[in-house]
Amino acid sequence: MFGRRSNTDTFREAVEKDYQDGEIIVREGELGGEMFIIQEGSVRVTTEVEDQEVELAILPRGEFFGEMSLLESLPRSATVRAVGATRVQVVQPGGLMLKFRRDPTFAFEMLQRLSGRVRHINEILAEALTHHHEGETIQESVQRSEYERVEEPPEEIPRTGDGDPQ
Repeated sequence: MFGRRSNTDTFREAVEKDYQDGEIIVREGELGGEMFIIQEGSVRVTTEVEDQEVELAILPRGEFFGEMSLLESLPRSATVRAVGATRVQVVQPGGLMLKFRRDPTFAFEMLQRLSGRVRHINEILAEALTHHHEGETIQESVQRSEYERVEEPPEEIPRTGDGDPQ
């Protein structure tokens, strides 16, 4: 989505910043009003749960993060670190609103991406809650559901006696 657009087309007002492998871009709990679009490299998104770091996502080039703090004016809900050399475009709140006004399609694409993320989280949560084992924390159940998910084999298409599908 965002990776298909050129840097100058996306946000004229934005600046780019480079980060090295493992370097923290945003820290959970800190205030921040910027959103970031990954131009090169990728990032690892984590949160702290019961004194344990839990990986929420690895986001590749073209993805964005930090939109929640930008849109809600709340502290960061996760820590984001560079994976390898990473370049991000830093978008200020005014720059995002200006882009939405100039390019409504961009706003729609961003909403589609956010909707996809919510759908994915709902699937993980539903899987974890329906397959929760006794004595297992919800966090362990979610992690197991996400990392040990086994795809169901496709259903066989019924065939007639001559081998053709019915």
